[in-house]
Amino acid sequence: MAPLTASYPVEQALVDKELSQRALRDIALIEAALAGNSRGYEELLGSYRKSVTYLVLKMVGNSDDAEDLTQEIFTKAFRKLAHYRPDFAFSTWLFRIATNHTIDFIRRGKLQTQSLHTALTDESSKRFSLDVRDPNLNPQEVYIQQQRMQIIKQGVQSLPPKYAKPLSLRYFQELTYEEMATELKLPIGTVKAQLFRGRQMLRAVFKNSRALI
Repeated sequence: MAPLTASYPVEQALVDKELSQRALRDIALIEAALAGNSRGYEELLGSYRKSVTYLVLKMVGNSDDAEDLTQEIFTKAFRKLAHYRPDFAFSTWLFRIATNHTIDFIRRGKLQTQSLHTALTDESSKRFSLDVRDPNLNPQEVYIQQQRMQIIKQGVQSLPPKYAKPLSLRYFQELTYEEMATELKLPIGTVKAQLFRGRQMLRAVFKNSRALI
């Protein structure tokens, strides 16, 4: 396949700013991705995944959360890709999205908690206790959850095997990335890229569905 080249309508601005070869390559990949070439997405993901994961990991201190957040960050960034402008480096734009998304995650995790056995006092100084719902699902909820999972499995099976297999291994068999790479006989980076693309395709399948992905 011939190498991707940039033909952005701001070529003169790029020359004036003497952007690096990496910046020019990123713009070419962005243009290819927006034109529907999956290679553009995959190469952007491969170039910046480790950097984004490292940034997120430093902020959250948990590798599993960092991996999940990285997937969410790239999903968000790729959805907004058409809004990127080459006035500054793509990495700067991407890391800003990563930082803001991670900060939101951290804030959600810092909700105040209260012991269930502690008596509380309302504004009129009356004491009361908390009534908390049983965390176990009732039979109706179990049925709904089973039906939802069945719908999601059907959606996964509708995808090309290249993307259906990684999704099944990750979410139905709960394999780690390393175990998936061994099972599929592929590099971990390729596995993650296929998983990312598979999740995008699955979201498209369920765009008008009530099933949550």
